[in-house]
Amino acid sequence: MTTSFPETKTGLRFGLASLAVTGCLAAILAAGLPVRAEDNPVLAKVNGVEIRQSDVALAEEELGPSLAQMDPATKKDNVLAFLIDLKIVAKAAEDKKVENSEDFKKRLAFTRSRLLMDSLLATEGKAATTDEAMKKVYEEASKQITGEMEVHARHILVETEDEAKAIAEELKKGADFAELAKKKSKDPGASDGGDLGFFTKEQMVPEFSAVAFTLEPGKISDPVKSQFGWHIIKVEEKRARKAPDFEQVKAQIETYVTRKAQADYVAKLREAAKVERMDKPAEAAQDRSQAGCRQSRAGFQDGAGEEVKSTSLLGLR
Repeated sequence: MTTSFPETKTGLRFGLASLAVTGCLAAILAAGLPVRAEDNPVLAKVNGVEIRQSDVALAEEELGPSLAQMDPATKKDNVLAFLIDLKIVAKAAEDKKVENSEDFKKRLAFTRSRLLMDSLLATEGKAATTDEAMKKVYEEASKQITGEMEVHARHILVETEDEAKAIAEELKKGADFAELAKKKSKDPGASDGGDLGFFTKEQMVPEFSAVAFTLEPGKISDPVKSQFGWHIIKVEEKRARKAPDFEQVKAQIETYVTRKAQADYVAKLREAAKVERMDKPAEAAQDRSQAGCRQSRAGFQDGAGEEVKSTSLLGLR
């Protein structure tokens, strides 16, 4: 029985910052590590060619996203079956001289360049990701958010002003806010009594924040209109925000420092390189390159192309 996985292309990854942490890179690095024979048993042979435990581990790294939903109990057998098919088909391709085609040569050259880049960026990122560098990022981000005010509030969301006014009257007569929210609010959080938890001004739409941050704890607002409808807001608590402990955000900071170092390294190489864009005027291409360099220094971008700032590592978006 042939085991197949979702197709993995040797095309572009999702941006330079993410390249250094892909499974492909992990596989290449793993391949360079010495493995003792007793720790690396032969699991199968295909026409005399051995498939070892290290081959399965490398394939698991490369196929990571495809294996995410697979039952751990059968994953190893499925990966081994895939490798057996891989060896068989690859040998057939060699017999047919597929590697001599121009398309294959181009793909092979591209894959080689990509893996070289992956490996180098991994080295640069790892070298930059020291405890000192991570703590510096943490301290800078902590200064930006420590002392910032945040509010814990509930709200009831309805579609019309008349509905909001009717609810406000019920609350004035002593109705329980949380119970009314459960019964009448259109917000997804209605089942929790309209509880929004703690938030900063920037995390809510301006109309909502303007009222929530002026109310005293225990007070209830008049109807407030926003793009989502009409709100009745109750402030439960206010406090000065504190940064989380370093250990709580260490993993995110490590990723940030690594990716930023990689982005800065690429920007530095780009500045030193002679890049000619034939599809754009030289001046426009130069402006684009310089803009990319400035952006790399300011922060790194996530997979969606949005700049991620250090303060977001501590929960501030």
